[in-house]
Amino acid sequence: MNLKNNTNNTSTQNLKEIKLYSNNIEREMYDNLAELYSIIKVTEHLEKAYIRDDVPPKDYTTACSKLIAQFKSSQTLLKDHVPNVAQFMRDYDLNCKAAYDRLVIKGFPSTLEHSTNESSTDTAMAKNVAEAVQLFITTMDSIRLKLVAVDGIYPLLSDLMESLNRNSWLGPTFEGKEKIKNWISILNQMKATDELDDEQSRQLLFDLDNSYNIFYKAIKN
Repeated sequence: MNLKNNTNNTSTQNLKEIKLYSNNIEREMYDNLAELYSIIKVTEHLEKAYIRDDVPPKDYTTACSKLIAQFKSSQTLLKDHVPNVAQFMRDYDLNCKAAYDRLVIKGFPSTLEHSTNESSTDTAMAKNVAEAVQLFITTMDSIRLKLVAVDGIYPLLSDLMESLNRNSWLGPTFEGKEKIKNWISILNQMKATDELDDEQSRQLLFDLDNSYNIFYKAIKN
């Protein structure tokens, strides 16, 4: 009995933790790879749920647009490590044909592709919602990536503002517009080569995230 216990203790002591990374740069790379993997899997499930009519078109459009925007940001982060998404999917045994078609080939939600069961007004609304969602995500991801030069952020905020204006169903009291207009005014007073400092970047990200959440709730309602 004692011999068995000693053997188990020795085996436990010989076990060593195996790390995938040896520094923070490698760790970040693996985290980004995991994020890309997750985006592809979630998109595959969403596409199948939409085909089965398990998710309303409006909710599908919003979720799909967000995933597409996140996929684009992920590609930017991994451009040196994942030059070919198809090869990445083969390497990690990702049999996600619907996700590949949506993320890589099409790049827009299915609701904008097929309008047989929707009126032209519904189709236009879905397109405007999808565009706004993608611009929200793209702008926030740019700030998280520290791409905060005025000549980079200003066009994104301007495009987002125009997109929100096209979503006329929001109404004139949507507070997200006021926050974005205020930031556009601030950036307009700065030089193109200026960059937002950490405090400004954090506040802008907070305002955008808050505005996006309000926008998303408005869609749900």
